[in-house]
Amino acid sequence: MTYPKRLIEVDLPIKRISAHARREKSIRHGHISTLHIWWARRPLAACRAVTCAALWPDPADPICPEMFVKTAKMLMLNWAKNNQKKASLESFNRLTTINKNSEFLDNPFELRRTLLDFIADFANWDNSTDVDYLETSRTLTQTAHEALGGEVGTRPLVVDPFAGGGSIPLEALRVGADAFASDLNPVAVLLNKVVLEYVPKYGQRLADEARKWGQWVKEEAEKELAEFYPKDEDGSTPIAYLWARTIISEAPDDGSGIPVEIPLMRSLWLAKKAGRNKALRWVRDDRDVVQTETVEVTYAGGVKRKLRRPLLEIFEPKSEKEVGKGTVARGSATCPVTGYTTPVVSVRKQLKERNGGASDPRLICIIFKKFNANEVYYSSNIEIGVASANLARTKLLVMEQNHVGKFSLLPYEKIPLMSGVFNVPIYGHETWSSLFTYRQLLAISTYSTIIRKIPLKKGEEEFYSAIKCLLALTASKMTSFSSSLCVWRNVRTCVAQTFGRQALPMVWDFGEMNPFAGSAGDFTEGIEFLVKFLDHTSLSIQNSGISEISSAVSSPMPTDGVDFFITDPPYYNAVPYADLSDFFYVWIRRMLFDTHNSLFANQITPKDEEICEMAGWDSVRYPHKDGKWFENKMFLAMSEGVRVLKHTGIGVIVFAHKSTSGWESQLQAMIDAGWIITGSWTIDTERSGRLRAHESAALASSVHLVCRTRENPDGTLREEIGDWRDVLQELPQRIKEWMPRLTEQGVVGADAIFACLGPALEIFSRYSSVEKASGEIVPLREYLEYVWAAISKEALSTIFKDADTSSFEEDARLTAMWLWTLSAGDTETDKTPLADEEDVSDDDDESTGKKAKVTGFSLEYDAARKIAQGLGAHLETLTHLVEVKGGKARLLPVKERAAYLFGKEGIATDIPKKKSQGNKQLTITGILDELPEDEYGEIKITRIGETVCDKVHQAMLLFNSGRSEALKRFLLNEAIGKDAKFWQLAQSFSALYPAGTDEKRWVDGLLSRKKGLGL
Repeated sequence: MTYPKRLIEVDLPIKRISAHARREKSIRHGHISTLHIWWARRPLAACRAVTCAALWPDPADPICPEMFVKTAKMLMLNWAKNNQKKASLESFNRLTTINKNSEFLDNPFELRRTLLDFIADFANWDNSTDVDYLETSRTLTQTAHEALGGEVGTRPLVVDPFAGGGSIPLEALRVGADAFASDLNPVAVLLNKVVLEYVPKYGQRLADEARKWGQWVKEEAEKELAEFYPKDEDGSTPIAYLWARTIISEAPDDGSGIPVEIPLMRSLWLAKKAGRNKALRWVRDDRDVVQTETVEVTYAGGVKRKLRRPLLEIFEPKSEKEVGKGTVARGSATCPVTGYTTPVVSVRKQLKERNGGASDPRLICIIFKKFNANEVYYSSNIEIGVASANLARTKLLVMEQNHVGKFSLLPYEKIPLMSGVFNVPIYGHETWSSLFTYRQLLAISTYSTIIRKIPLKKGEEEFYSAIKCLLALTASKMTSFSSSLCVWRNVRTCVAQTFGRQALPMVWDFGEMNPFAGSAGDFTEGIEFLVKFLDHTSLSIQNSGISEISSAVSSPMPTDGVDFFITDPPYYNAVPYADLSDFFYVWIRRMLFDTHNSLFANQITPKDEEICEMAGWDSVRYPHKDGKWFENKMFLAMSEGVRVLKHTGIGVIVFAHKSTSGWESQLQAMIDAGWIITGSWTIDTERSGRLRAHESAALASSVHLVCRTRENPDGTLREEIGDWRDVLQELPQRIKEWMPRLTEQGVVGADAIFACLGPALEIFSRYSSVEKASGEIVPLREYLEYVWAAISKEALSTIFKDADTSSFEEDARLTAMWLWTLSAGDTETDKTPLADEEDVSDDDDESTGKKAKVTGFSLEYDAARKIAQGLGAHLETLTHLVEVKGGKARLLPVKERAAYLFGKEGIATDIPKKKSQGNKQLTITGILDELPEDEYGEIKITRIGETVCDKVHQAMLLFNSGRSEALKRFLLNEAIGKDAKFWQLAQSFSALYPAGTDEKRWVDGLLSRKKGLGL
């Protein structure tokens, strides 16, 4: 190695960085996420910390340039002197020591630790605009660049070919590097242009003018649109309108000759707030029959039907029981009048005939805010709302007839049907315009028209193009809160945005916001967020970057011209970015084509070359984009990274996919392209409370794979053959060194398992190929099997401290490893409200109402298989412990193992919370009651578990059932309680079972009995 290691290759304070990344999820003012919606955006804290640690060399490395060491020492002395009050508690003691002894930093290892402390503190959002932190980081970046051979006066170049939402290039600029961001998606490129080009170039003026022109646009739009959002008679302002799609009940004719209209509602709750509960209920007569009114309904296309409409009223429930169920469940609709259920097939058919039903829904309720008071009320007096909506429809039709332009006024571009992602076409939403009500279309089109009218002042065309871009993004962001896929959140009492998750599922009842009421998601709020972002960002960026549209497989960067290659590539088929972004693209194109025509030349975003495995979602449009295609494209993208990176440069690839197949594809592409993985760090970037994290092993972290190119000094790839025996001999020792470091940082479970792959892969990836004695080349997949085994065995030694893990049977080892994989360690639980990942769908693929409790502990099947294999266990022979369904494997809860453990069918139920008066003996149903009794009426355990794990689970069930005598004899008479392994395993289970689970409570209760039994 002819170059010094970077800090990220030797250490990283990931626990502290993760804490800042988690906190950042709740930060809104000034954050890049408020500029516009983008999916799977990386936390700025992680990007900032990783960029610093990758650009700065390790001062403890023997060949670290003296120039950097001297500068780092001086800057850290200044930091200690001037910023002790700003420093975190973790850094405070070190800074105190430095201030007392300036020679303390002469020790290069202490200088390294101080730099890492600085990085951890700089990851704090509060320090991201602090002048001292910014100047210190920029000086270190500049000094490192020049000391490592960069031309004096130049800055290191950071490149991200999958720039997406722009977090990585933004932080590169913040710490004093140059940034080049490219993406194939025009929306992503536009976001990065704002951050990298417009903000640094125009600074505070951009914020001031954006506020001024934003106010002008709002005022002009209000002139055009105010009449369509009329106030109530008392002057109250409508905040939102609650609508429900409808179908006609297929119940047999009851003799009236007039069918019943069913409003499709997932819930009858309007507001769930302490002391302010509001809900809907059906109006009933003295015979408890739901009352109806006969109305003439005009459907899309002008078709008129006479229908009976069930009446609703608003009331204040005192409890959950007072509120009835909604009318729709799993796509089928139940008529409140007849009780007849129209099946999902018919619901789909009816809505499909009406283009999804967004153009002719039923208005259920209007939420008003009282004039000059912060008080809202819910009104079922909807005539004024219906009339204004009909008026908006008429106005929109006139606008369409009079419209002249390159594109249609409304986005009639087609929405694709994508299994598991876009299911709205099943219900008739075949164009993007069909997702909106007439009034929503009128509002968005009006804003679009006004934004296009902003003049480009002569001589300042570029600046005013930037202003139009910012306002167009604000209006585009507003569309996500202005579609018929926005549900009404009855707990937060607000309209939720369209993308509760990365999909477009059907939503039955929805909320329509008033864009002038100051509610969440309206244009005024968007401008306020925009200006705060511009203010915050302009304070912390000095130099400009570049954003271009480009494929990652053909970078415009010159060979050997990049200092730092860092990117967060697509995760196989995790997010269909291009198809999702069309929701915004079709509107932005209509607003910005004249000023940004090169970005918006195509009717929709380019998709053929987007590196995403899509064949499984849409085999009609993407038959070629299968797994092999993805892997080949990722190989080409990683090869481009090797080409453009300098011989002495460094790379970081961010990855957060829990799928082992996804990992293997990414790793294979990197190794084949010529990367050596030199480090691996996990940083929390995913919200633990998000929907898909519940009861599963979804990663809470992103793994940052640190890489170097496997190149010779002349730029050619180094060809070196590795010996398989040497690789296998080095692997266990490497894992043994790495696992304790992760544990010290609080990294456990799934995060630790995946994080260990980095150092394990350094052994394998340093060679162009690894061969066995026979000359057979070892594929990565085979090596990874050994890696999983080594990680699993080392993890077991961490779980069972000071224990001989080989003495436990395979079921105990697998259970412990499984629970450890699912554990969250000692990291803090993220309490921020769900915002971007929240599932708001309510179609036939989603259950409605209260969800059933999920029991057991799930892993992706392939991950479970590899863990089991590494432990010498086989899932197919452990059906009494693990259930496999499709791509998931579930560790059975102890209660479901009762039949196997005690030899009877059934389930041991919980101990009753209250004993019946006079009942001296606890009675339960199920297996234990069916077991034979002794002369004292106590059950006999006829079957003793064969393994220690089985015995512990039996004892846990006995404790839960209240069979204290049976438990006592089980532990004493059978001598089970005298086996040290029994208690050792029980103690381990106590630490591993998640808090709040039955298993945790039972095993803790069992342990509490140990001393009382004299064991």
